[in-house]
Amino acid sequence: MASRKKIELITIGEELLLGLRLNGHLSWIGEQIARRGLTLSRNTSVSDQPEDIEQSFTEAWQRADIVITTGGLGPTADDRTREVIAETLGRPLVRHLGWEKILEEYITNLGRKVLPSHRKQALIPEGAEILPNKNGTAPGLWVSAKGKILIMLPGPTQELQPMFRDEVVPRLEMLEILRCKDHFVEIRTAGVGESVVEQMVAPLGEKYPHLQIAYCAMDGVVDVRFSTANQEYGPDKLQAIADECRTILGDDFVGFGQPLLGQIINDTLREEGQTVAVAESCTGGFLANAFTDIPGSSKTFSGGVVCYNNDAKVQILGVPECLLKQHGAVSAETAVAMAAGAAEKFSSDFAASVTGFAGPGGGTLESPVGTIFIGLHTPQGIWSKKCNFPGTRVTVKKRAVNMALDWLRREVLRQQSDPPPEAIPPYLG
Repeated sequence: MASRKKIELITIGEELLLGLRLNGHLSWIGEQIARRGLTLSRNTSVSDQPEDIEQSFTEAWQRADIVITTGGLGPTADDRTREVIAETLGRPLVRHLGWEKILEEYITNLGRKVLPSHRKQALIPEGAEILPNKNGTAPGLWVSAKGKILIMLPGPTQELQPMFRDEVVPRLEMLEILRCKDHFVEIRTAGVGESVVEQMVAPLGEKYPHLQIAYCAMDGVVDVRFSTANQEYGPDKLQAIADECRTILGDDFVGFGQPLLGQIINDTLREEGQTVAVAESCTGGFLANAFTDIPGSSKTFSGGVVCYNNDAKVQILGVPECLLKQHGAVSAETAVAMAAGAAEKFSSDFAASVTGFAGPGGGTLESPVGTIFIGLHTPQGIWSKKCNFPGTRVTVKKRAVNMALDWLRREVLRQQSDPPPEAIPPYLG
């Protein structure tokens, strides 16, 4: 590989600065190039104003070998990236007749009229190459000048990501700027905190002096990344180290890469010809969504119920009214009854339930905000466990879902590998 290139990313759009949209392009593009051996040296987010675009691009073009921009290539009046950068580079805009024909066909097939504003997307800086957009009308642009590369990408995620994967990455590979294979191995863990994972994995860093270990924790899931500077360890050696780590982690190991907990459960249940159902209150459908996000999950996911108030718990799941009065909706007893009710209603082998106080209101002295009860029904028995998660309402909901999924994952795998002859208390965390 040639000498390491300095790459800067400019994300353009008022919505980023106003907090209306998260800067997902930064994390996604950063990950894509990191997988191939490079890292972004800088990210700048700027408004749609011409002077801001011009200043940020001019500075980045002076510093970096490769500049990537996102946004501002569309048909509206605030899409100014193409025009401003072309002027900054001293390149006139010229009409690309081939792309103009493509966008006319695209818009016509949508049953819409082609407007003059649409046609401006066929104007490109002189000497630029088109990066085809299979999911929209704004093409990406590739400009090579004075040993530098400019890559201009559209803002919509559904357009940017396929274009980057299918058009940009292969070009950078051919130029030997990006490696053709991932230069690290990643492991996903669940059910244990980042500090515990680090304590388990740290001895590998002592055993392999040139090994670089990075951790990323998010909502009850911890990813561990193994890499090495200057290719001291090749892909096979890194995989061997990751295999060693898998043994150390034991049941806390979810998979290589970034597998979804729901995917692991789905695949295992499918092998066994078994099904799962869910019942949830405070998570409001997040738990069911973890399964319906997976293509083909209808073969294993029987269904789910969101029983937000007590009447729904009684009428739909058959939770005894006296149980709710005695123990409350947020209790171990209710979680167990919800899981049992879901298993019966959907005739499923496994069922998971979630009830709790996600906040910001609610809670009691015994069960403050953030208290979650999870119920688990399996062919061998039914249990519940209590958790408490700090954070915002959304954070509590996400962590509750991941905890429920991880518990379910462990039990499904355990009963697959060694079906217990009688009820055995499961992993309780």
